[in-house]
Amino acid sequence: MATLTAARAKAIRDPGKHRADKGLYLDVRSATSKSWVQRITIFGRRRDIGLGSYPAISLAQARKQAAENRATVAEGRDPTVKEVKVVIPTFREAAYMAHETHLPRWKNPKHTKEWIRTLERHAFPVIGGKPIDSIGVVDVLGVLTPIWSKVPETARRVRQRMRTVFKWAMAHDFIDLNPAGEAIEGALPPMRRIVNGHRKALPYQQVPDAILKIRSSEAWPATKLAFEFLILTACRSGEVRSAMWSEIDVGARLWTIPAERMKARKEHRVPLSASALTLLESAREFRDSTGLVFPSPQGKMLSDNALSLRARKDKLGAVPHGFRSSFRDWAAECTSASHAAMELSLAHSVGSEVERSYARSDLLEQRRELMEAWGDYICSSDPVTGSQSC
Repeated sequence: MATLTAARAKAIRDPGKHRADKGLYLDVRSATSKSWVQRITIFGRRRDIGLGSYPAISLAQARKQAAENRATVAEGRDPTVKEVKVVIPTFREAAYMAHETHLPRWKNPKHTKEWIRTLERHAFPVIGGKPIDSIGVVDVLGVLTPIWSKVPETARRVRQRMRTVFKWAMAHDFIDLNPAGEAIEGALPPMRRIVNGHRKALPYQQVPDAILKIRSSEAWPATKLAFEFLILTACRSGEVRSAMWSEIDVGARLWTIPAERMKARKEHRVPLSASALTLLESAREFRDSTGLVFPSPQGKMLSDNALSLRARKDKLGAVPHGFRSSFRDWAAECTSASHAAMELSLAHSVGSEVERSYARSDLLEQRRELMEAWGDYICSSDPVTGSQSC
């Protein structure tokens, strides 16, 4: 059979398949209906692939496409499967997508905004527009080095959040290694030791004096009660500020915090000491339609800065969260409470995941004794010295 030429392809009218090249045929149905077909074996199976109509696709174009298809098969790929071009996001795009992914597990609206703002402020100007697969350790150092020693706490957060973005990119197969991970540690100078502002704590011996300062301050009464209740229960600020009367069972001397308000997303039972119950009696004066135990003057939940601001104005030398550390130190040094009871009082996980699956008890009665002793300790200070020992 003569090799098909461009002239013959144009003139041919006989119906049937006319060979144009190895496995390539011009399929003629009529003088005005012609198309290219390639017969090729793909993964052991013979296939007919349409390459387009003639004359829209010329003989030369058809031969070129047929040759490319044969090369694709030789490489072990299927030419009929169109490869989707992967669009690599920039760091900025990846950061917003990672942020969106993590939103459901973040409870604090302020934190969700601050998380992305930190990257917008420090990382985006340097690497925001770079494809995430082109970013290396040197680029990450370009973000961190200027702030590493100057504002170490901010630098730590920026690195942590960058690392989260790169983890997201790894999970989506955009990159293989995390350039903000361990690889950069040797290139960064030792971080200046800082006092972590949201963890600054008092020695437990000074907590009774702090209670006296809070009581004598000029703050909104419900704010003062909330702060003291936070110390008495060793709970977190958000848990106390959002406390509802419906969660308080005075008869059972119990405050049950629902799972959705807990950091670990697990319901937490807080035994209420005599001191805590007395405080709640004072708080009833502010009970309103919101159901909040400690409402603001506007009848809303106290802001997340209300207690922190109070601590600064009253010069307590600690932040609200730090009183949890004070409680933990006191419990370890001044009581015979078990490690588990102390940790569960702070709503911390105890033991491995397997151990926790078998530990059904939350040691409520042990914790009740512990919180009662804590209440007695911090509310019975020497009025002169304002402090006491175990």
